[in-house]
Amino acid sequence: MAKRDYYEVLGVQRNASEADIKKAFRRLAMRHHPDRNTGDADAEIKFKEAKLAYDVLSDPKKRSAYDQFGHAGVDAGMGGPGDFSGAGSFADVFGDVFGDIFGGRTGGRRTQRGVDLRYDLSLTLEEAVAGKEVKVRLPIQVDCQFCGGSGAKPGTKPKQCATCGGVGQVRMQQGFFSIQQTCPECRGAGTVVEEACSHCRGRGRTQEEKTLSVKVPAGVDTGDRIRLAGEGERGGQGGPPGDLYVQIQVMEHAIFTREDSHLYCQVPIGFVAAALGGELEVPTLDGKVMLKIPAGTQTGKMFRVRNKGIKPVRGGAIGDLICRVTIETPVNLTDRQKTLLQEFETSVQEGGSRHNPQSHSWLDGVKRFFDKMGL
Repeated sequence: MAKRDYYEVLGVQRNASEADIKKAFRRLAMRHHPDRNTGDADAEIKFKEAKLAYDVLSDPKKRSAYDQFGHAGVDAGMGGPGDFSGAGSFADVFGDVFGDIFGGRTGGRRTQRGVDLRYDLSLTLEEAVAGKEVKVRLPIQVDCQFCGGSGAKPGTKPKQCATCGGVGQVRMQQGFFSIQQTCPECRGAGTVVEEACSHCRGRGRTQEEKTLSVKVPAGVDTGDRIRLAGEGERGGQGGPPGDLYVQIQVMEHAIFTREDSHLYCQVPIGFVAAALGGELEVPTLDGKVMLKIPAGTQTGKMFRVRNKGIKPVRGGAIGDLICRVTIETPVNLTDRQKTLLQEFETSVQEGGSRHNPQSHSWLDGVKRFFDKMGL
């Protein structure tokens, strides 16, 4: 009887990825494995067929030979459909398919990536805009210098865990599934400490402080993060260390507020300067500029000073400085000043709407509204 195409057996395309092949076999194995179909000869044959197809297509070298020469390229040395010696139990088959969910392993034990750390760094607006190099001190866990990180009393050594046999993992049977979990006795270490180091209390680590130099790029803003790879906590069981994330927080500024690449500031001016116009000196982050105030300027008027904002940290054009004018009403007037203002108000009123167009327009609108309401 002619053998079926292995891609057809698994129900995948010839360009299927390794993940697609694994997923297809897992689906077929769940359906046809003999442990789930006791006495069903047809299911056993289908499982053998799927297992052979998976053994070939999951191996890059075998798959390449199969793609070039078909069954002739891989049959030598492989068991035929009647050979079930390599199928193993349901758990053994899925040990390969599900093995990647248990993470990397060193010496049969599960490795543990170190914990990521976070450091909150506060900067002034000037520092955030210009960038700077700062020194940060942070607590870290290091190997105990007395026990060398073993956790055992100096002069003694940890012993192999009797529960897992030094593997760091144990199997638990749940129905037809065999689930692999971290050993509860040694917590994945594969060894147990009988006499604990008094300095680290058996943990194998002590806390110290280290100083790092962090280069803060120009243009950072609140919420930005700087990643220092490998500067987090040490990994367990030979695993890689975590990372350190420096979280940026820009403090409030007395004059400026920031929105993306632009800076904003409030500029108070007297009503005489607003009425007659003139020039006003305003600050920027790199000096002073003169702002021209035209005659008749009103509260809320925006003036844009080009290229006096911030250059974004991720690139792009420099922002602008945007000045919002607010007209300040005089306070604590003398009797003479009050008299002069009253005379001024009288002369302005004689000019009608020519001097206060917005006020007169608003009053006309109010009058029409009242007339419409019959008031």
